[in-house]
Amino acid sequence: MGHEATELTRFLIQHGYAVVFFWVLAEQAGIPLPSAPLLLTAGALSAEGRISFYVLLGLTFFGAFISDLMWFQLGRSQGGRMLSLLCRISLEPDSCVKNTENLFVRRGASSLLISKFLPGLNTVAQPMAGIVRLSWLRFLVYDVCGTLFWAGTVLIAGRLFHRQIEDVLALLRRTGASILALAIVAAIGWITFKFIQRRRFIHKLRVSRITPEELKQEIDRGIPVVIVDLRNEARLDAEAVQIAGALRFTPEQLEDRHTEIPRDRDIILYCT
Repeated sequence: MGHEATELTRFLIQHGYAVVFFWVLAEQAGIPLPSAPLLLTAGALSAEGRISFYVLLGLTFFGAFISDLMWFQLGRSQGGRMLSLLCRISLEPDSCVKNTENLFVRRGASSLLISKFLPGLNTVAQPMAGIVRLSWLRFLVYDVCGTLFWAGTVLIAGRLFHRQIEDVLALLRRTGASILALAIVAAIGWITFKFIQRRRFIHKLRVSRITPEELKQEIDRGIPVVIVDLRNEARLDAEAVQIAGALRFTPEQLEDRHTEIPRDRDIILYCT
């Protein structure tokens, strides 16, 4: 990058260690701030000897790991309630969290090895490990390996492709664009996109939702309904309420067992 260093690279050289640590910590805590572009740029700078690759690796690891420990403990102590909170914080649609929650239930602890590469799974893997009461030893082994694998992969990719990253930064500099400003605008744009995506999803669901009070009124009036409880086992902790008479399927079983659902009455799907 030499004499063509941009304000972003200068900023990273001066404050990069703190920025990387707190940015990764915030992302892994659930705030929708993608850290990959920052880590790729930091990895490219380490190839030039401007900052230490090993310090970057350590700070990236600890930023993510501290957050993982927090979510794991909250999952153990708060149970399934944490998933709804994560869904709101991360601005992920409920369906995305639900799908990745089911993936974790199928794959178990091994999901922690790849969770940080998958947006939805990254949101729920650690609290899910706590909810299903994964032992501390197994969690630490899988999470440490997965976090190091993720941090090392992204930073090494930045080192390997540092010339291409330099070309992109130099091109932006020649166009007069402020890369730091672009990074801030991109982050704001991403958060806005996720917020709008979630609001549209919720609005779409409202047209076909029924409240617990409305359902009780229908049952009290004798209107025939069938209730299908689609929550997976992770949602059914000690405090989970189960509706008497409801059919119990997991989402994966629905396709095979749908014939068990009567078709002569309204069907209410309960999944949260």
